[in-house]
Amino acid sequence: MKADVLLGLQWGDEGKGKIVDVLTPKYNVIARFQGGPNAGHTLIFDGKKHVLHTIPSGIFRDNTLNVVGNGVVVDPVIFKKEIDALFERGVDPTKSLVISRKAHLIMPTHGLLDAASEQAKGKAKIGSTLKGIGPTYMDKTGRNGLRVGDIESPHFKERYEALRAKHVRMLKQYPEYSYDLSQYEDAWLAAVESLKNFKLIDSEHVLNNALNDGHGILAEGAQGTMLDIDFGTYPYVTSSNTITAGACTGLGVAPNKIGEVFGIFKAYCTRVGSGPFPTELEDATGEKLREAGMEFGATTGRPRRCGWLDLPQLKYAVMVNGVTQLCMMKADVLGEFDEIQVCTHYMHNGEKIDYLPYGINPDEVQPVYETFEGWPGDLTGLRKVENIPASLMSYVRMIEDVVGVKVSILSVGPDREQTLLLNPDLA
Repeated sequence: MKADVLLGLQWGDEGKGKIVDVLTPKYNVIARFQGGPNAGHTLIFDGKKHVLHTIPSGIFRDNTLNVVGNGVVVDPVIFKKEIDALFERGVDPTKSLVISRKAHLIMPTHGLLDAASEQAKGKAKIGSTLKGIGPTYMDKTGRNGLRVGDIESPHFKERYEALRAKHVRMLKQYPEYSYDLSQYEDAWLAAVESLKNFKLIDSEHVLNNALNDGHGILAEGAQGTMLDIDFGTYPYVTSSNTITAGACTGLGVAPNKIGEVFGIFKAYCTRVGSGPFPTELEDATGEKLREAGMEFGATTGRPRRCGWLDLPQLKYAVMVNGVTQLCMMKADVLGEFDEIQVCTHYMHNGEKIDYLPYGINPDEVQPVYETFEGWPGDLTGLRKVENIPASLMSYVRMIEDVVGVKVSILSVGPDREQTLLLNPDLA
């Protein structure tokens, strides 16, 4: 048995949570492999909206084991809030949620360091969610981080205090940043205690044993390919590997154990925060996309920057991830337009290219667009593949021809029922 991977191909917010929820009945295990509470996976079913930040998106399905992998960073306070919200909705996560001992803990001082650093950058800020993700990963690579497994140690408190003292010394380099650590610390320590209500596991053993026993695993990514620390629009990226390779290091699954790779993308593009975005529309069309798609961050509530689909970027993401099946989201949103623009090439140093170069700032690349026929009207009631508008299918086939991978799932609304399976094997 092999582990399948599901991840985002753009700048995050592609709709990964919904597709995990749709696919979960085919799997025994759903495992988050990177990121932390800077992610926001939205699921809508039975008329209710659910937003998850750390917990895998299979939590609402019965008979599914949900694993928070070693590559994830966990904020105990935010985690507890998620758990409490699940209980309020009648879901008992203690029955199906386990946490890797090797996952790192986000401390209150990590959040303070994040905020202080971002404030000091001024106009050069990267658009951090200020959740302490970056500083936590810095401690991880600096080999002095706290891990979930450490809460089982009798020396946990002294390890915590030693790292806290280091962070307080670091905060002195930001004299203009003021803070009160005491308002966060008690709640954090109490939330750490609540983590003990969950089964802590050596996740690499659990997951590999599951594969050996013939159980299906779906590895759930957070953020998106263009936010990858190595292959994204650096330095405006997250602090982890969001691509398929990150599933190997974030779960302890060998590369030869990876099976299908589901790549999720919107029928257009969005981005939250700073950084280059070649097809961004800073006009009435961009605002129309934002309003039609309700493009506001699930984690921060910030308005998302919107633009047309970028094929050189999408082709790049398919390549670095080894995508085998595509899932196109929010096709219904483009029902607001009679005509649709698609970036098929860039102008780069006076040359027309169809690939993603090293730099994609506005002074380095300019998008070259082609116009395609739209599919005006309301698609949210569409339930049969044979009723898909011809112009929408032409759009899908055009994308498939360019990137060399078939679209297996087409989403026409936020609810799990508003999902068309173009690949009958997924039914």
